[in-house]
Amino acid sequence: MLSAIMQFTGIPSLAGLPALSIPCGFDDNELPIGMQNIGKPFEEATLFRVGQAFQETTNFHEQSPIIKSSLV
Repeated sequence: MLSAIMQFTGIPSLAGLPALSIPCGFDDNELPIGMQNIGKPFEEATLFRVGQAFQETTNFHEQSPIIKSSLV
């Protein structure tokens, strides 16, 4: 699990770069998908503006997965 986490977030974290994950839908198995944005050092405000603009343009952050009942 640690290697999977480090594959996508390790380099920015070790480099001290700010990152923001934004919900952007679900895969075929209804697992959440996130879009990771990585910014320049000390540019957290830019990432927040990007996230806000994306959420104002889409409704992914309001969606929930479709729960399929196995009892049917």
